[in-house]
Amino acid sequence: MTTPSPPALSLRAIHKTFGGVIAIEEFNLDVHAGEIVALVGDNGAGKSTLIKIVSGVEPATSGEILIDGRAADLRTPAASRAHGIQVVYQDLALAERQPVYMNLFLGGELASPWLGKLHRRRMIAETERLMRDLDVRIPSARAIVRNLSGGQRQGIAIARATHWASKLVLMDEPTAALGIAETERVERIIVGLKARNLAIVLVSHNLDQVFRLADRICVLRRGRQIGIRETKTVSRNEIVAMITGLAA
Repeated sequence: MTTPSPPALSLRAIHKTFGGVIAIEEFNLDVHAGEIVALVGDNGAGKSTLIKIVSGVEPATSGEILIDGRAADLRTPAASRAHGIQVVYQDLALAERQPVYMNLFLGGELASPWLGKLHRRRMIAETERLMRDLDVRIPSARAIVRNLSGGQRQGIAIARATHWASKLVLMDEPTAALGIAETERVERIIVGLKARNLAIVLVSHNLDQVFRLADRICVLRRGRQIGIRETKTVSRNEIVAMITGLAA
């Protein structure tokens, strides 16, 4: 009998306070490879705080984080990235005056150890391959980011995260500023990440999107974990009731 693989990410009794304010109270969650888990809740529910904890921006006050079943110290962004975790934010954090390929390799440029010159051809080729694999439609890997649409920029940000992530991609409202057509394209890219066996945590206020993409939905309310539901067995009304506090 095959032993099941441990979750890519496990959060155990995560607690976070800011001074005397409790931001997260006793949060527990497992996220498996090839799975999309959505975090939903009103503003101030604690969703973005959890993203910051896993990405190393804000350390948890107490609790334990495990990667592949092993305890992990994620108290800095560098430590989080070293464990194969990448984040895609709504504001993208792209260098708009740089070409696409330089954004993909920002901070990890390929260079010759002898000549000290950038391997631009290799970076361009790798960028073009990844863009094809994820179906990110851009004019060229050499295109300047500021000349591209919002959906194309978001696709680049996701591609960059995919390039460096080996375990988990965190997405904080990745389509909030996009139109309908561009949202659909970015959602197809997200589904492609799942097919690549990455674990994905998606923060979204768009419940239609959550039901289209997520395998499970985790509801938070005022820092408390209300519950986790399988998307295929829960109704939108039940999720709304959990978010608003009207659930029985």
